[in-house]
Amino acid sequence: MQKISMTKKLVGTAMFSALSFAVSFLEFSVFPSAAFLKLDFSLVFVLLSGFAFGPLFGITTAGVKELLCFITKSSTGGIGELANFLVALGFILIPTITYRFKKGIGTVVLTLFLGSLAEIVVALLTNRFINFPLFMGDRAGEYFEKLWYFVVLFNLIKTVAVSVITVALYKRVSWLIKKI
Repeated sequence: MQKISMTKKLVGTAMFSALSFAVSFLEFSVFPSAAFLKLDFSLVFVLLSGFAFGPLFGITTAGVKELLCFITKSSTGGIGELANFLVALGFILIPTITYRFKKGIGTVVLTLFLGSLAEIVVALLTNRFINFPLFMGDRAGEYFEKLWYFVVLFNLIKTVAVSVITVALYKRVSWLIKKI
């Protein structure tokens, strides 16, 4: 198995970060009653980076994307970007770490499913203890009680969509990744 040089990994990570950032502008609300939950497909490129170069580079891609979002388009003062980063970690770590040791479509599908469950848990915790208290103040618990199921459903929709797109794209772009 050929080793990928560090320079190629850094260039690839920069490329995936830029793609992830660009796609993050194509976001839309899924639920009108929870408009703060916006779906975009930027995690596809974070996952591709993690699968191609390893979990550390997937984490770096997510971090760079959120930093760029904070600098250019944040309306949350960095709180939303921090929450997005933590939620992304919940999703990408299981699949990208496992992929380093056991490749194959069955492993990818299973670990993306487990990553989806992890993202839902992290999203619930992040929204309950970071987003809701900072944006809704003293009534955070009350709002969370009314909206927690939107958080679960949104993250389920998001992770399934991102997983399907990632699996569909990975084989089609693997030749490009190898050429980087």
